Amino acid sequence: MAIHLKKLQLLGSSTSRLFESTCPRGLCFPSLLESSTVRSFSVCSLDQTDSDGSVSCLGGDAETNYQEFWKWHNGGGSVHPLAQIDSKALIEIGAVVHSNAVVGENVHVGSGAVVGPSVTIGHSTKIGYNVSLSNCRIGESCIIHNGACIGQDGFGFYVDDHGNMIKKPQVSCKQMLNATIGNRVEIGANTCIDRGSWRDTVIGDSTKIDNLVQIGHNVVIGKSCMLCGQVGIAGSATIGDFVTLGGRAAVRDHITIVSKVRLAANSCVIKDIKVPGDYGGFPAVPIGQWRRQITARFRS
Repeated sequence: MAIHLKKLQLLGSSTSRLFESTCPRGLCFPSLLESSTVRSFSVCSLDQTDSDGSVSCLGGDAETNYQEFWKWHNGGGSVHPLAQIDSKALIEIGAVVHSNAVVGENVHVGSGAVVGPSVTIGHSTKIGYNVSLSNCRIGESCIIHNGACIGQDGFGFYVDDHGNMIKKPQVSCKQMLNATIGNRVEIGANTCIDRGSWRDTVIGDSTKIDNLVQIGHNVVIGKSCMLCGQVGIAGSATIGDFVTLGGRAAVRDHITIVSKVRLAANSCVIKDIKVPGDYGGFPAVPIGQWRRQITARFRS
């Protein structure tokens, strides 16, 4: 859906400037020239088209729904007046912090990153370029690498009577749930962590996650775990502490893995793992059994 920028007005000036522009996807933010200047603009869908072909924006009692953003003094990023940002935080130019977000001391938000409404970021956390944060709480001293997406809704659908795929509502008791990231967590580039639908998605303290990892909604991961590249964890899985998942390992939905388990690369867990140890294969079995299976196969 394209977003149409209907009107841009410089507050505090007697002259209003009108702009007409179209962005193919997402929001268009005007450049902010002075730290003391507030720009307001309206965001409306191109689907809201009047009979004469013009685009209308409706917001409350007013014809135009305005959102106001300031230029942050440390880095030049765009911040909403209702955001709570520590004075020592660095918001790079091109980054956007939305209303009611909380950004702690010595946080660094990279260019192109979007910190959504009501997101909380703990102190000394670094947010890389083009990171998207929504419906999430980020702990202290974390590193979120470029392009990671945290807090979007999960992948849940059902088939209706006509065979159509219908998206399941991703809310619990009419309340939006979150993705909660602990302290000292590192999340690799282009990794995706979905928010919860019936419980929060949780990543425990000191867990390290590689690039291109998918963590589904309602997943709970303990502390000091290591997830290597291209790991996929389906929704509502529960993983204990000190667990290592090798590259491209997969975990089925609603599975429980106890603490102190190591899973070999390319393995797939399709039932609960209740005993600590090393596992491998598809389906995952104790590593000694898996090695014997591989040996027997090559001997046959």
